[in-house]
Order: sequence, then structure tokens, then C-alpha cells
Amino acid sequence: MNTRLTPVEKTDFNRDGFLIKRNFFSQEEIDLLYGLATDETVTNHAFDLKDTAGNRTKLTLWFTPGDDSFGLMSRSERMVKAVETLLDADGGVCHFHSKIMQKEPQKGGAWEWHQDYGYWYKNGFLYPEAMISVMVALTDASIENGCLQVLKGTHKMQRFEHTFVGEQQGADADFVDEAVKNSELVYVELKAGDTLFFHSNILHRSDANLSDKPRWSVISAYNLSYNKPFREKHTSCIESVNIVPDAALLESGRLAVSKADFLNKEAEITLQTLE
Repeated sequence: MNTRLTPVEKTDFNRDGFLIKRNFFSQEEIDLLYGLATDETVTNHAFDLKDTAGNRTKLTLWFTPGDDSFGLMSRSERMVKAVETLLDADGGVCHFHSKIMQKEPQKGGAWEWHQDYGYWYKNGFLYPEAMISVMVALTDASIENGCLQVLKGTHKMQRFEHTFVGEQQGADADFVDEAVKNSELVYVELKAGDTLFFHSNILHRSDANLSDKPRWSVISAYNLSYNKPFREKHTSCIESVNIVPDAALLESGRLAVSKADFLNKEAEITLQTLE
């Protein structure tokens, strides 16, 4: 399994604002992670956000990566080195947060067009080029079950203003309409274990899951240590990741997320963490 990024892939990311790396995690690793994603430790800390139609999608979010299986995943050498490559960094990669997205069959809600930096900006991060999201598919993601959609190259348009749309934050609709006219829409269909790297300013959304299949994923957001936010109280985003070997994920066994600093929707609604 080749997990190193090539110069061509780096060029593709810079041009398009996203990169799909197939089979970035093995089926054995995904089986372990998906089993833990459905564990009550995760589901008990989940909260939901409604789309404009009233459908809900659940997510569980935490900040500091621990020694549990998801922490080992986000701290794995393959993940951190890929982020270093795409952000032109030589060290200093920090973990902002990870979140397990739980889009259930026939009721999982949609997400509005948005940029991750659209609301990370409000946390006081000054440099969007120092931030990235990495989505690992825990189940297959298809058009039918509401896979992610991206507008290719929109990361070069920089940040759009974001406002509340129901319980979510969405990008200014007039700017999105213009972006749609000028950009290629890509449906990011993934097999379990495939991984999507996407720029903090790329416009993305997803439809509701009206199929009979779940669409689950885990997204880890990273930041470079020099990008110190002035409105963010969690410090993991400026603490360099303690990298572990790729093999640690399987060698450690099945370790649930148990001591994480989980996000509480009511206490920290300003984050409005989207997909």
C-alpha cells in the first residue's frame, strides 16, 4: 500500500484544491475504526445539526488526539507526512480537531455550500494556507448516499462571507452562484479506506442520504503551528503532533475514544463544525 504523495499529486492538489488518495487505509484498519465509530462512547457524545429541510446529521467532535485508535490514525506518519507535503511544511503540523460524521440511511441531512475556513476564520486563524481537512471514508460514499461535492479550484477564490442557514453556516449564496458558473462540480465518490485531502477554502457541500446505506466518515483538521488563533481556547491546534508509526493503529488493538475533550454543541455553538 503506497501512502506517500507524489509531486504530481501535490501539483493536482494545488490546482484543484483537493486530492483523493485511494486505499490510504486498509480494509482491516477501516473495519477497526468503523467498529469504534459506532461504539457508545462516540454516539453518546454526538450532536446533530438540521439542514434547511429539517433533516439531521450527527457528528462527534474532539480536539486533542489521544492514544485511542482514532488518535493513532490522525497522528499516523502517513497522515502527518501527507499534510506536510500539501501544506509545504517541514514539521509543525498540529491537530485542530477530528470528527466522526454519521449520516444515517434515509434520514441523514444535507450540508450547505461552505468553506471550512469560512468559520475557522471566526476562531481567529489568520492564514488559510496553513490549514487542511482530511476525510477518511469509513463506509462507501456515493451520489446515492450523499457523498461530498466540491467545486474544483474554488480555493483560489479565497474566503467568502458565511452566515447561519438554519443550524449550519453557509457561504454567501450570491458568491456561491457565481462560483458554480465558473467551476466544475465534482462528486467525491469514495470506497471505504479512500481518503480525501481538501483545502480550507474549497467550496463543498453534500446532499441528504436518502438511500438505505449509511455514509460515515472521520475528518481530521490540521493546522501549522505558526498559525496561532486569537479566539480559540483549545491548544491542540498549535501543539505539534506526536507522530506514531503507521503500524501502531493495528498493533495497539481496538481502543475506544474515552478521554477526549469532546465538543459540546450547547457550550460551543459558535464553532458550528461542518463537514
